[in-house]
Amino acid sequence: MSKLTVVGKELYMNDKPIQLISGAIHYFRIVPEYWEDRLRKLKACGFNCVETYIPWNLHEPKEGEFNFSGIADIVEFIHIAERLGLYVIARPSPYICAEWEFGGLPSWLLADRNMQIRSYHVPYLEKVDNYYDVLLEKLKPLLQTNGGPIIAMQIENEYGSYGNDKRYLNYMNDAIRKRNVDVLLFTSDGPTDLMLQGGTVKNVLATVNFGSKPEKSFAKLQEYFPNTPNFVMEFWNGWFDHWGEEHHQRDPQDTADTFSEMLARGDSVNFYMFHGGTNFGFYNGANYDDKYAPTVTSYDYDCPISETGDLTPKFHAVREAISKHMNLGELVLPEPIPKMDYGTVKMKESINLFNALDQISKPVRKTHPETMEKLGQDYGFILYRNHLKGPLGKAQLTIQDVRDRAIVYVDQEYKGVIDRLNNNTLMIEVPKEGIKLDILVENMGRINYGPLLNDPKGITEGVRFERQFLFDWEMYSLPMNNLAELAFEQTNKQTSDQPLFYRGTFEVREIGDTFVELPGWVKGIVLVNDFNLGRYWEIGPQETLYLPGPVLKKGTNEIIIFEMHSTKNAEVSLIDTHKLG
Repeated sequence: MSKLTVVGKELYMNDKPIQLISGAIHYFRIVPEYWEDRLRKLKACGFNCVETYIPWNLHEPKEGEFNFSGIADIVEFIHIAERLGLYVIARPSPYICAEWEFGGLPSWLLADRNMQIRSYHVPYLEKVDNYYDVLLEKLKPLLQTNGGPIIAMQIENEYGSYGNDKRYLNYMNDAIRKRNVDVLLFTSDGPTDLMLQGGTVKNVLATVNFGSKPEKSFAKLQEYFPNTPNFVMEFWNGWFDHWGEEHHQRDPQDTADTFSEMLARGDSVNFYMFHGGTNFGFYNGANYDDKYAPTVTSYDYDCPISETGDLTPKFHAVREAISKHMNLGELVLPEPIPKMDYGTVKMKESINLFNALDQISKPVRKTHPETMEKLGQDYGFILYRNHLKGPLGKAQLTIQDVRDRAIVYVDQEYKGVIDRLNNNTLMIEVPKEGIKLDILVENMGRINYGPLLNDPKGITEGVRFERQFLFDWEMYSLPMNNLAELAFEQTNKQTSDQPLFYRGTFEVREIGDTFVELPGWVKGIVLVNDFNLGRYWEIGPQETLYLPGPVLKKGTNEIIIFEMHSTKNAEVSLIDTHKLG
């Protein structure tokens, strides 16, 4: 079978030039029941290819334990694309960025304090090889050269934004090739001297990423690789949101005009994103420019298909641009997915975290406070406990250094928040009778881009009262994946500012998508039928959590909320309106 090849400044397929019009859709941000819906909409817009990252941390959550089922069934996602007549670009590099937790790298790498990632560091490369032995064996039958739809594969992602270790990049190239992957390989980088010098490899197709000014960006690509195809691997037609920011939006016509410019010139384009989806559970990443900035639960990205699968004005503007270059025919779409208003859900049962600890966690006792990774935990929360004898008077409590947000309690009374965003100290008093000190630390998402990727979670250096370090800690891991063990009781008036689990039920007759609205709640997570929808936070911009219909069942459904602070009214609304701020 003729495969995708480079012939001078053009891509060729079946001995003919081809212009790839591709869109990014991440299977891991969509419930599997909706994969076909999203891919059919990509096809209906006029695209001939789908691109997806492949996150290592989803597929090897514990070292040596692999997951390729449910939302991790990459093979089924590719089969659906194939049935619809779409080509597939796979990006399985160990690091993906993607605003995804730790850029797709598994957290267990950080249990080794000496680990060096994304470089020619043999212990790291051994872990990558073990992963590739499993992953690439699954992808091999899906390669174009074996009759499948995968036409190209990436060896590393935006590496020039991170490093310049050519020995490492060549190792990654060889690691894929020696596992009998014989489709076109590529790199993708920003269109700058630094990035193209650091991130590209000889005899591997170089592509660039940008959101505007394509002529300028492609000129820089041609400067380094004369007579190469112009291919933008990430055309940023929207953007993502951090907590506390405004919701990002880009004018649809501006997107379409920039795209049209590339279409007319014959450039190949991959929309990042075509459909963004959702950072379900604890999989959101974070950035660090001048400060730590965690990404919200929604990955809507203001792209042609919304987080909920709806066509946006950008979809129609993009399709119109394509229609000027080829006959798309009538717009044929899947049946619309209903949006449902299930009304108010009263959270009639609750249990205080302090009372629930022994139900969902077993304490580990260590001299020093340990990080999540050292305790074998990937995501969620840790409660650190210490007992201070008195009298010690009043002094500053300092956490060195907290990753990412800690709530401090003295004898289970709220004292304040210490976080990496604003402050790392607060005043507490230790009277004659002594105190029980509890520090609840939330992992808000490992950094996914830039020089600070090595981002272990929890308390990473120590805790001091005044100048004195505190030792002899009890630690409770709280990954929040075993809440069925909780013994709920009838909800009474909440004690001020204490962490509580709430439980409620609601009835469903007709299944559809809905949105969890939490007016009066402060910060926490929501689970429905044991499916973790993700985080909410009153600072916005995101105002609702997307609840896909396939998570629901006809009859009685359960909702559990872990609220870290307090709520004015122990109820939530399941509405039919998507609110991103």
